[in-house]
Amino acid sequence: MKIVVMGTGGFAVPSFKALVNSKHVVPALFTRPARLATGRRRPPVNPMRDFAEAARIPVLAPESIDSPEAHHKLNQLEPDVLVVCDYGQILASTTLQLARYGGINLHASLLPKYRGAAPINWAIYHGESETGVTVIHMTRQLDGGPCLIQSRVAIGTEETAVELEERLAEVGAEAVIQGLEMLASGHGDSSGISQDAALVTQAPRLKKADGQVHWSRTAQEINNQVRAFKPWPRSYTDLFRPNCKPIRLILDQVSVANNSPQNSKPGTLVDLHKDRLLVATGLGSLSLDHVQPTGKRVLTIAEFLRGYSLNSDVSFRTAE
Repeated sequence: MKIVVMGTGGFAVPSFKALVNSKHVVPALFTRPARLATGRRRPPVNPMRDFAEAARIPVLAPESIDSPEAHHKLNQLEPDVLVVCDYGQILASTTLQLARYGGINLHASLLPKYRGAAPINWAIYHGESETGVTVIHMTRQLDGGPCLIQSRVAIGTEETAVELEERLAEVGAEAVIQGLEMLASGHGDSSGISQDAALVTQAPRLKKADGQVHWSRTAQEINNQVRAFKPWPRSYTDLFRPNCKPIRLILDQVSVANNSPQNSKPGTLVDLHKDRLLVATGLGSLSLDHVQPTGKRVLTIAEFLRGYSLNSDVSFRTAE
């Protein structure tokens, strides 16, 4: 089949590579246009563009995939199917109709759970023990089309969003090829399993404010948050010391401590040694293993404690 790929982020690269190395024909990549963000001298990295150029595949970057200009290009390409993954634009039904079989989308969750822009992050945040990928036959409803393929993956107890994304991307590449085989054989054109609307949950785009640590949550929940929001928006808190300005800290790596403090106020110190710092939470205590003060590099807790004088009077909370 002739397949037009639409993608931008790194999650889509393994699927793109698998398609290029398959029996299918990939005449072009559609990706988001490069834009200079405020204060940047170079456009953001686009791994999909980089791979396409290395493979000598034409790259198109329309401002809107639903524009007449983009539709003209698609009509010229005469695709059998559109493969969409980590693209950044929502396709209108008029765009999907330009391909013989419409479009399929690779989504990084077990739909209908975690529809939206950040399914990997929110799955870890909510303490899920497993997640996966779903290939859907695209409809007008975002992430709402019938499911063609699903593959399940266990989430590691200390796995970060970056690590999980890398694993899911590889699993997703296999799922995309399987989904295309369904379409080519005629089994996937009008079939697929409809999603149960009663089971839908959302995975909204991350905001910087999501990274604020609330010490009233349990130690395990904060651990989940730190892993979920790395590398962005990161998880942050403020360290308050008597007669000193608060220090904004990013929690880079934490672990749930074995001991559970009794009647300790969340955000207060439970244990302090030269290489250990335990903080009380709503349930259990949290070991801060690696932290990053504002404007500094990531430090082990031993390095941090050598540079900052702490005693039992300090506390952690987020300044209003």
